[in-house]
Amino acid sequence: MQLQNYINGEWQPSSASEFLEAINPATTEVLAQVPLSPAAEVDLAAQAAVAAFPNWRRTPVQNRIQYLFKLKTLLEANFDELARTITLECGKTLAESQAELQRAIENVEVACGMPMLMQGYNLEDIARGIDETAIRQPLGVAAAIAPFNFPAMIPFWFMPYAIACGNTYIVKPSEKVPITLQKVFELIDQTGLPKGVINLVNGAKEAVDAILEHPAIRAISFVGSSPVAQYIYAKAAAHGKRVQCQGGAKNPIIVLPDADLKMTTRIVADSAFGCAGQRCLAASVAVTVGEAKKTFTDAIAQAARERAVGFGLEPGVQMGPVITRQSCDRITGLIQTGVDEGANLLVDGRSPQIQHYEQGHFVKPTILQNIQPQSTIAQTEIFGPVLGLLHLNTIEEAIAFVNHNKWGNMACLFTSSGAAARQFRYEAEAGNIGINIGVAAPMAFFPFSGWKESFYGDLHGQGRDAVEFFTQVKVVVERWPKDWSRQF
Repeated sequence: MQLQNYINGEWQPSSASEFLEAINPATTEVLAQVPLSPAAEVDLAAQAAVAAFPNWRRTPVQNRIQYLFKLKTLLEANFDELARTITLECGKTLAESQAELQRAIENVEVACGMPMLMQGYNLEDIARGIDETAIRQPLGVAAAIAPFNFPAMIPFWFMPYAIACGNTYIVKPSEKVPITLQKVFELIDQTGLPKGVINLVNGAKEAVDAILEHPAIRAISFVGSSPVAQYIYAKAAAHGKRVQCQGGAKNPIIVLPDADLKMTTRIVADSAFGCAGQRCLAASVAVTVGEAKKTFTDAIAQAARERAVGFGLEPGVQMGPVITRQSCDRITGLIQTGVDEGANLLVDGRSPQIQHYEQGHFVKPTILQNIQPQSTIAQTEIFGPVLGLLHLNTIEEAIAFVNHNKWGNMACLFTSSGAAARQFRYEAEAGNIGINIGVAAPMAFFPFSGWKESFYGDLHGQGRDAVEFFTQVKVVVERWPKDWSRQF
């Protein structure tokens, strides 16, 4: 199956001369041929979006959101098929795919509140007889460059808000997992949305650069690794665009001696090994404080050994494969680096034999004990099911470790102490904080925050940040004398 682009309300075959294979990472079955669309097809999508913008921004906001209500209904009606597609091309378990899709739908629901979210503000009599009003207006054409790890959810951090605000839109899905958005756009086509309001272009670097450079595209959203986020942020900003780039992470979890051991172990295991560790909020370092070292280390090692790994559509499977063979090699190489630097390989998940799926891209849960704060394992985003264990003596030392980290996506604390929780919430330098929570993923009506090298920009995805990102504020100062003719 050769995938197509969706431009100006129509499915169009790409003129690409090169195609990639979208592969099921558990079975290595080829699912589709993905066109690496040339820059000219990005231009076609941008032209369609430009042409659609004047009428779309004049469409009353309460009418714009009716298409989102229809889309929400269609997403729910096709929920099972979409979740299954996510598992087939991304590798995560069906339960994880269902949770991802539910988060996508929640963002549609929040964007349906745009008649209130987009409202401005005003003040009468800033001087006698003069009033001042701030109104929000759409930017024009915006675009998203999406990652592989959440093919359904992450585009919905941006897309529904953008069009509800009156913008037109272009999405470039990850070339590794393009099928989910193909199915989503089949549903979008059923909503009756005007032609050109939303467009989809498959591709890789040429398509990305065309988006970054295109003069008609005013705003760009990206989620991916920090090196690519830096590249996109710099290049897009150099071309005068508004940019939000979510980058990499190294999310520490602090376990205090008074933490509930059973709950903490279960949540940390889900955080570190859920989605095979391929999420920007995955726990990758667990810092035990004081007496927590012995009890937590034994418990998390047992949880790692017992986690059921396999094809995500099969019942009982708790963790699927990583996305590519190259990812397997990179992850196992980093595990060996940890060993070479002196860490104790407490649980070794390298080169597992998964019955019936021997060719799949599998790495089982892995735990490296006694890593050092400045080690490669402590400082590198592995993006796989690998948890490093580090021990410190006090919560102050643990917070200092968190704050020394160049990343700032998430940090979590497990404790029974309200005072410790407040200290951590107050002092920890990360954009998303969890207290007895392993994945501090904000709901759709809050921004998906991120600090330091985990984010480039100043307005995040979701919630009010998304509304501000996809609008520009116009200030109107006006005077209306009762009898204008007497003024001359």
